[in-house]
Amino acid sequence: MNNDNYNNNSVKILGIAGSLRRGSYNRAALRAAQKLLPGNARLEIFELDGIPPFNQDIEMQPPQAVSELKSKVRSADAVLFVTPEYNYSVSGVLKNAIDWGSRPHGDSAWEGKPAAIMGASVGMLGTARAQYHLRQMFVFLNMYALNRPEVMIANAARKFDAQGNLVDDETRERIRELMSALVSWTARLRQMQNKLAAA
Repeated sequence: MNNDNYNNNSVKILGIAGSLRRGSYNRAALRAAQKLLPGNARLEIFELDGIPPFNQDIEMQPPQAVSELKSKVRSADAVLFVTPEYNYSVSGVLKNAIDWGSRPHGDSAWEGKPAAIMGASVGMLGTARAQYHLRQMFVFLNMYALNRPEVMIANAARKFDAQGNLVDDETRERIRELMSALVSWTARLRQMQNKLAAA
């Protein structure tokens, strides 16, 4: 978590959608989350368009877009991942960004960050398998995953209008609950870290 924020109650969340598609339901869901935050939180969206394929040969001098990603992650108190599901797992573009953010060894930007997940798909399962795989990654990344509520937006074409606005009240409420829970989870972890630092 961002040490700069330890002395106040605000929570800065970095939102990352694992899709580059302009009309992506996951990007639309992330924009909806920005509007459904508790009053003491703000959410900044980081776009993955400029992140090149991971290349270990240049991890010590990463591209500017990668350095910016890692800086944004480090300055955030928590991370919200919004993942599509491709071939029963997370998208390649999201996995690629996660890999860059974790390298080089010993310099992971993800270390110790609270994290929440949601996802949207046109199918019936609403990215359930992709979310499970992402949670597995969190174990190695040592990120503190929020377990509930789970937000799996199935049949997404019925829940967003042609302009990408979320029009489903139940989904809106689930996202609101997720954001509130992430803020509370981040505050609890911050409090625990403060106690450990003072011990």
